[in-house]
Amino acid sequence: METGAAPLAIGTLSKQTGTNVETIRYYERVRLLPAPARSPGGYRLYGTGHLRRLSFIRRARALGFSLQGVRTLLKLADERKRPCAEVRVVAEAHLEDVRAKIGDLKAMERVLKETVARCANGAGSHCPVIDALYREPGTPGPVLSTGRPVIAARRPLRGTPRRRAGRLTEL
Repeated sequence: METGAAPLAIGTLSKQTGTNVETIRYYERVRLLPAPARSPGGYRLYGTGHLRRLSFIRRARALGFSLQGVRTLLKLADERKRPCAEVRVVAEAHLEDVRAKIGDLKAMERVLKETVARCANGAGSHCPVIDALYREPGTPGPVLSTGRPVIAARRPLRGTPRRRAGRLTEL
């Protein structure tokens, strides 16, 4: 732990960074955040290095980097000679994923807009939105410019956990 600054309890670190206490513990378990020193009573005592690193992790996650992407960036940041070219490669790959996701979201927006417009004034008992949501997977529906059907969460960003990559039926 760093000297000169008063140690921070996990609750204080949580408040200062806006990070849930359980998330801080998780980052320690997956070794994104180094284990802190402990008080004689066993409480975690964090230093300014933990605060800075957790802020880095939070900012990278807010930009959509996966945990593996954050791990890679932290590894590069920890090196004495920060290889900007290597960081750029990681960031460019993530940017490519973000742009693909934006394209898919725009296509989904267009399809939803068209589906909602088919509802007209909504006075009848037949509802195109409900019909579209009941459509069985594999039946013809709207497609992206790539020819793939429009599906929510078509593919996760590189490194995104599988649980967020669930496939929904076509609209």
